[in-house]
Amino acid sequence: MTNTDLIIIGGGAAGFMAGVNAGERKIRTVILERCPKPGRKLLMCGNNRCNITSALPVREMLIDFGDPVAPFLEPALTAFPPSALREWCHKNGLVTKMQRDKRVYPASEKASDVHHLFTDLLAKYNIGIMLNSAVHKIIPLQTGEWLVKTDSVELTSRALLLATGGVSYPKTGSVGDGQKMAAALGHKVTPYRPGLAGFDMPPAWIAANPMRSIPNVVLKIMVGGKAVATTEGFLEIEKYGIGGPAVTNASRIIARRDLKNYSFEVDMNGKKWTLNPLRVRPLKEAMVTVGGVALNEVDSRTMESKKVPGLFFAGEILDIDGPSGGYNLQAAFSTARLAMDAIAKRLR
Repeated sequence: MTNTDLIIIGGGAAGFMAGVNAGERKIRTVILERCPKPGRKLLMCGNNRCNITSALPVREMLIDFGDPVAPFLEPALTAFPPSALREWCHKNGLVTKMQRDKRVYPASEKASDVHHLFTDLLAKYNIGIMLNSAVHKIIPLQTGEWLVKTDSVELTSRALLLATGGVSYPKTGSVGDGQKMAAALGHKVTPYRPGLAGFDMPPAWIAANPMRSIPNVVLKIMVGGKAVATTEGFLEIEKYGIGGPAVTNASRIIARRDLKNYSFEVDMNGKKWTLNPLRVRPLKEAMVTVGGVALNEVDSRTMESKKVPGLFFAGEILDIDGPSGGYNLQAAFSTARLAMDAIAKRLR
């Protein structure tokens, strides 16, 4: 007996958007969230200000995402671009504003307002959220339906969406359980690496450089005496070493390209530093996860598994990640909407 049309596992940004869109489509849906409060990472985003997207054109965002993420995300970002997300927010009562660097925030600059937008809409559409409901088993049934088990309940559905996020900031509930579920169903999970993370510096360098923020730096990633990539933005001198967008975006490039023996050449309005970081900060501190469910096993036009019909993915559970500046939330929202397009067609 089918309990509901759709089960969404994960109550974060992607799960929120998928659940609200299911409500807009009148699809009976239950969200299962392992934590006592949903959307905890969303509340932390952008230093609690929630940088929800970028106002850059999709083609420029795709260039910044780079391979192999950009080709996979192109259908999702084209179908639901930043302009559509802002229009959707405004339609539902959340006014946004763009800063000079093209980053888009709620006008209030409060992540809690974005969180309330989603939870209010889920309530409006009667989308159930079961909290403290860690899923320990999912079983595809011969009927084409799904059986999902938690410690307290068993549910069946006609479609299943995994939106459990990556593995950074595990205290928010991103612990890799969705990737383990996908692996149990035959999906490959690419290794995890920290993306958008800072770097440890030698103690002597830290002692000689007090904590401060340095704007408008140009950072070149050097390998073998050659610049292989360039980032720009703030550089933050932290108690452990260096951070800030110019640095954290470099960490993502290093992870994606598997660079070794690298150094940084930093230009601060004409003053230049050569920095030799000791190591990247641990994955649990990274803003995003590089790695996840392999992209070649998921249809980028529908977010449906190529291996298991009726299984869909959205957000950072997939091996997708982008620079800082609203890219990652936009990817979560766009993949969730695209998955719901396909789910709605399948349920019809």
